[in-house]
Amino acid sequence: MTPELVVSIFSQAVWLIMIFVSILVLPSLFVGLIVAVFQAATQVNEQTLSFLPRLMATLLTMVFTGNWMISEISDFFDYLFINIPSLIG
Repeated sequence: MTPELVVSIFSQAVWLIMIFVSILVLPSLFVGLIVAVFQAATQVNEQTLSFLPRLMATLLTMVFTGNWMISEISDFFDYLFINIPSLIG
């Protein structure tokens, strides 16, 4: 197993994690920004008003992208599991 191969596998795993995190965090970030602007405009300073919409955005994102994320992580695991004999040597 060469160092280049290890770095390649590690970079694929990190890239997959970065995509998953960005898919889950970005909608929550945008909803939080919209709620913060609304709170600043109306001077309503309620903590649940900022938390609940972000939670709902994250859950809806997980509902809509969950199948795709599971298939991507399963494909990566299958690639690693099938190629273990050739990767080790």
